[in-house]
Order: sequence, then structure tokens, then C-alpha cells
Amino acid sequence: MLNDHIGSKIKGSSLHTEIRAQVNTNRSVGLLCGNLVRNSRSRSEGVCARVYKNGVYGFSASGEYSPDAVAQVLAAAHDNAVFMDKRASKGEKAFPAALEGSVVSAKEINDAEQRAYIEFARELDDYIAKKCPALVSRSISVRDEAIEKLLRVSDGCDSHGLLPRSFVYISMTANTPDGTPVDLFEPIGGYGDFTCNFSDPALLFGKVDALYEQIMQKREGIYADAGLRDVVMGPDLAGILAHEAVGHTVEADLVLGGSVAAHSLGKQVASELVTMIDYAHTALGKPVPLPVYVDDEGTKAEDAVLIKDGILTGYMNSRETAEHFGMKPQGNARGYGYSDEPLIRMRNTAILPGTSKLADMISAVDDGYYLTATNNGQADTTGEFMFGVCMGYEIKKGKLGKAILDTTISGVAFDMLKTVDMLSDDMVWACNGTCGKKQPMPVGMGGPAIKCKVMMGGR
Repeated sequence: MLNDHIGSKIKGSSLHTEIRAQVNTNRSVGLLCGNLVRNSRSRSEGVCARVYKNGVYGFSASGEYSPDAVAQVLAAAHDNAVFMDKRASKGEKAFPAALEGSVVSAKEINDAEQRAYIEFARELDDYIAKKCPALVSRSISVRDEAIEKLLRVSDGCDSHGLLPRSFVYISMTANTPDGTPVDLFEPIGGYGDFTCNFSDPALLFGKVDALYEQIMQKREGIYADAGLRDVVMGPDLAGILAHEAVGHTVEADLVLGGSVAAHSLGKQVASELVTMIDYAHTALGKPVPLPVYVDDEGTKAEDAVLIKDGILTGYMNSRETAEHFGMKPQGNARGYGYSDEPLIRMRNTAILPGTSKLADMISAVDDGYYLTATNNGQADTTGEFMFGVCMGYEIKKGKLGKAILDTTISGVAFDMLKTVDMLSDDMVWACNGTCGKKQPMPVGMGGPAIKCKVMMGGR
């Protein structure tokens, strides 16, 4: 755990000042067809400071974390703020006072030996080799990471937090009857360290069996028909849609850059069934995948309601953009590494569940598709998106049919969301990836199954 070399040196500062000590650790083990191809661990530690003066920030960082380094980055950040203020001459007022206090959410995590990761991967790989004979390739990846932050803010909430997460990624490749390879992968895990989430490889055998069954269906699959189609999107696709196609458009810095949401506040952007929230640490009475209690500006984290009953109601903000838009900052400013300034980032973004059963949603489709998994995606600030679909099934007269081969879906998010007419009554979360907005950042995303219309890419 990080030692406190920061103390309360900046409390009462005449300028808004943030100082953050941070350590990021990463473990990774990879097997390809039983061969060890990756075995790594890394650690990055340092301290940074940021000072706000009349509308500009001064920033400084050091790869050394010591009392001397703390003093040096504080002095450099202050000097940089004074320098920038003289050049920019914005003359903007100080931020409104933030809620002060202290939040501690850091707990010790188990530091397993590297061989434990390798042995776990080998046992799981041995099972796949024996139980999945039709595969032409297989891979196992075990990853464990943690971000620890110690934050002191002159006007805001101090915090000491730890965000650990660990995953096992299983990838399978099989050939279709004509010899074309098809792939599927399954991420397993979430919040918590490796020893917390993965006590026994045998507990994952059921996941392996299910994935193998799916890829056997997929290798006999058909191509989807292109065009605007009725679909039921599984929660995996609902989550990436909420994050990529909608979430980024309502980040206030991108709104200022001209995103589609800049002129949509207070307007209908989705069906009245759709409510979308960026959760801080608790959703629907349960912990979210990646809880955030205080952001890197010292703002206590609260839920940000983005869409309410189909109406765009708010943005995700930093303290600076919240002041610009006349909104309340809710804890969305985070930096990935010690040398990264905080950016407006999503935390746990989700479309809320509805009242329908998945079986009834499928029954309501006469000719369409049930899309269950995605392997990639992209979207821009216009709300236009394109996501890869790596697993799904045709629906004929309300019944599931054959599996489909890889395809895409595309559209404009706010147009597509207006076609939503059913939402399932369950909520599924994922947090296995990172958001790549200028710097990587762990995020959670989730939602129910969604019945809507979307453009299918076909063959």
C-alpha cells in the first residue's frame, strides 16, 4: 500500500490544488495451444500535482514518490499555473467550493506468485485440449491489474482508493466445413484480485463447455441478410452501445468539441422506455463492477443520469465543464497513470432494465436476429456506430434458428434508440476492457437485452 508522503500540506491553499500519488500494477500470462507465449509483470509508481488559476491548469509529475518529489511537483505545478495564467489571461473565477471530507476504499490485496497464474492457465488449457477436440487453435490469457491512488485536494474530498480487477480470457478457433476459420472468445472475471476471483480452474469448466458448444454451432452457421432488421441485442451489445455510441457523445469535453449531444439537451433522443445512467459505485441496490467513490479532482462520486425516459437530461462533467454548463460535477474526472491529467471519463454506464422476459422478446420477432456477443466496435461523436457481431442466431416466426457467422451492425445511436420497444427485466454487467479516450481507463458497462431495429451488415 502507498505510504502517505503528502499529508495535509495543501489544505487552505489560495489556489485549487490537487496532488495524487499512484501505483499501477499489471500481471499477464498467456498460453497458445499449450505453449507459454507471455509471462510478464509490471509496476508504475509516481506522483503528480495540478494547480488551477484563473481558468488554466498547471501540471507536473514525477516518476519518484518521496517527500522531496512531492514538494518538487507541487512547486512546478504552481509555477506552471502562474506562467499559463500570464499567457492565457482568461480571468475566470475560482470553482465553487466542493464537498470536503475523506473516503478510504483501499484494502490489501493478495500478491500471488507468478507461477500460480501459469499453473491455473495450464490446468484450464489441459481441460480444453481434452474436451474440445474439434478446435484448430485455442488460447488462454490470465490478467490481473490494480490501480491504487492516494489523493489530497485543497478544496474537495481526500481519498485513498484501490481498484483491482482480474480476468481469464478463453479464445477458440474452429473451421467451417469449407475450411474457413471461425473464432469465439469469453472473458471471465471482474472486480477483485486473481486469488479472489479464481480459486479453482474447475469452476470455469462449465464456461468452457458452453463456449465450445457455441463455436460448434457457429462453424455450421449461415450469413445474416443485410438491411434494416428487427433484432434482440443481448446485454453485451447493450453495454457497448451505451458506452461507445451514447456515452462518449455526452462527455462534456466532447460536447464542447461539437458532439451530437451539444444541441440535444432536453430533447427526446430515445424511446420513452430508455433510461441511461453512469453509476458511481452502486446500481439498483448492488455494487457496480468498478466502484468510484471520489474522482481525481476530489469530487465525491454520484450517479449521473444521462437519459431519463428517452429525454437527454445531462452530461458527464469535470469541475471546469460543470461550471461552464451550470451543472453539478458528479465525479467523472479520472487519470489512468500518475503522469496523466484527469479527463472526463465514464465509470459504470448502463441502460436500465425494463419489464419484458427475453423469451417474449424473441417471440415478438417474426424475421430477425438475436445478437449475443461482440468482438469490436467504433463510434464517433455524431453518434454513428459500427460494431462487430461474433455470435448470434436467426429468429424465424419467434423461434431461434441457426447460428450466424461474423457480421456487423451499424447506425446512429439516437435514431436506433428511438426504435426500442422492449427491454428485458435483467441486468448484466461487463468490465473486461478499457476505454481508449486519449489514455486507457478501466470502465464498466451494462444493460438488459434490447429489442429494436438496426442495420445488419450481412455477408
